[in-house]
Order: sequence, then C-alpha cells, then structure tokens
Amino acid sequence: MRALRILLIVAVILGGLFVIADRVVVGFAEDEAAEQLKTSEGLASTPDVSIKGFPFLTQIVGGELDEIEVGIQNYEADTGGTAQNTGPDKIRIDDLTAQMRGVAFSGDYSSATADSATGTATITYDELLKAAKSEPVQLASGVTAEVVGLSDGGNGKIKVEVEATVLGTKLPQPVSVLSTVSVEGDVVRARADSLPDLGVQLAEDKARTVTDFQQRIDGLPGGIKLDKVEAAPNGVDITVKGSDVTLAG
Repeated sequence: MRALRILLIVAVILGGLFVIADRVVVGFAEDEAAEQLKTSEGLASTPDVSIKGFPFLTQIVGGELDEIEVGIQNYEADTGGTAQNTGPDKIRIDDLTAQMRGVAFSGDYSSATADSATGTATITYDELLKAAKSEPVQLASGVTAEVVGLSDGGNGKIKVEVEATVLGTKLPQPVSVLSTVSVEGDVVRARADSLPDLGVQLAEDKARTVTDFQQRIDGLPGGIKLDKVEAAPNGVDITVKGSDVTLAG
C-alpha cells in the first residue's frame, strides 16, 4: 500500500509539472503568434491570441491545433476605391474577434492555416457615416439635402437623418428615415425603407442618391469575408467567415 501511495504522489506531481509546462509553452506560443500576426497583417497594435484546448503540447506535436481565438482592436480595413464608393480609403473596424478551427502548421512551423473561421466585429455609425454623401446633393430646383447622422433605429434598422434646404430655407429639424442594412459580397449596403418627406415632390432615384449608400470592406485578416450585417445600438454588427484562412506565413 505504501508503494502504491508513493506512486500516486509521484504521478500527481509529474502531472502537475506537465500542466505547468504545458501552460508556460502555450503562453509563449500565443505571444509569438500574436507578434507574427501583427507583422503579417501590418497591425498598429499587437492582437490578442488565445490557443484553446488541452494539452497544447500533444496538439503541437500532431501539427494541428483545435482552435485559436484572435482579437484585434481598431482594425483598418481597405475600402477599395471605386466609382460607387466615394468614402475614405480605410474604415476602422472595432472589436474584431475570430475563432480559427483546425489550425495546421507547415513542417517548419513558419506558417499556419485554419480549416475554417467565424467571427464578429462592429463598425460604428460615425465610421459608416463617412460612406454617405459628405456634401449637399441637389435633389430638385432649390432643394438640397445631405445625410448628417446615423444611429440605431431599432428592430435591426438604421436611422438615417437627412438635413435639407428648400428654396434657401433650411428645415428646422433633420428628417429621418429607417434603412435596411445588408451585405452583398464585400459591400455593406444601406437602403431607405421609404423616402424622406421634405415637403416637396422628389423623384425616387434622386432622393436615394442621398438616403442610400454603400461601403466596400476588403482586405480582412487572413482572407476572411463578410457574412451578415445587422444594425445595433453602437453601430453595425458584422459576422465574418472563411475557409483555408492564413494566420501567418
């Protein structure tokens, strides 16, 4: 019995040492992965990298990790200047968090690719406002208007505030409409559910040059793509997804 007790104590000690060693190594690996991701994506700050699953050592020996979670603050995504996109060249995306699953390494561990990835992020209304018209647009003779504010309209809608001047007189208050936000490929679109009432008859296509706008979002980390968008209290919440996503290398 005494020998068995000693054997159990030794096993517990060795197990504890293995857990400690495993956690030390995974911490080092997370730091290295974060630095490589910062360099490869040209990030202004170091992202958060968390390697899931236990034990880490047996996963790394097998050449594949179950899951890695990546968190990036204030990611600057490309907007890809086009004739339809008159906004800035970059747009800031807040709180980009992605779960990478089935992460396989190359033989020399210099690169890693995830079999699949899903994630979430937010584009603030202030950032999205940059995609709307920044200058007053003439809608009819003596009538100009421009979008001056975006906010949460409730029920997944964006509230679009339009400031208008009619026959030289600015309306006392901005006129608001609710818009539906959607994603098509790499473009986020906002389309008014109804036209603003400015007190004058307007052609629909003219009115929509003010109320409707779009923003292309390209160059997300590792090649992940937009999947869904929804208006939320602090901005537009987006979900992303991808396959064969490159983490480094």
